[in-house]
Amino acid sequence: MGAVRTKRKPRAVREQQMLDAAVQLFGQRGYMAASMDEIAERAGVSKPLVYLYLNSKEDLFGACIRREATALTEAVRSKVRPDMPAERQLWEGLRAFFTHTAQHPEGWTVLHRQAHTQGEPFAAEVAAVRAEFIAFVAQLILAAARDRAAPCARGDGGPGERHVPALPEHEATGLAEALVGAAESLAAWANATPGVTAHQAAATLMNFAWAGLGNLMEGRAWSPSAA
Repeated sequence: MGAVRTKRKPRAVREQQMLDAAVQLFGQRGYMAASMDEIAERAGVSKPLVYLYLNSKEDLFGACIRREATALTEAVRSKVRPDMPAERQLWEGLRAFFTHTAQHPEGWTVLHRQAHTQGEPFAAEVAAVRAEFIAFVAQLILAAARDRAAPCARGDGGPGERHVPALPEHEATGLAEALVGAAESLAAWANATPGVTAHQAAATLMNFAWAGLGNLMEGRAWSPSAA
């Protein structure tokens, strides 16, 4: 009786195994310290096979960044429906963001820290994803501002109603930049702090940011003279 032949895994499955191993090692030890020998061993494949599929350590790292960025973007967008109020969209998006980064801490480390320290072209890939998030959040802020301003524009506020000025687009972009930056820092802190849940992290940021945005959208903007 001949030897039983084991079924070979499809290329796509092997590539995911390599990427899984690479993300773990890059996230835990850093790009420079992680070796291709270790990645191959953890993936359960030979080192030549890693090079055959993914060409080089640089290409492997780039593939990790693209996979983790795509997974994070899809996780956030899957929880945000266009028919939701803007405030709810932001809340659900933040919850999805913190849930994903908590469930994939090595992937978040690769995106948030390792990619930036290795320079181009890795930093540019992460910057493109970040810009997409900022544009997304800016549109939510503008939509919320329009929703708040609409009753005043219609004159539905009754006697003593206040005029709520329109929020300039560049200001919404600046607020979105600040919010995304805060979310990034908070995700790193939450992952390093035992007992902090994704729900708690999202609520912390909503309480910090959305309360202030609510005042701004009601025309109660802070200014140095007021202080």
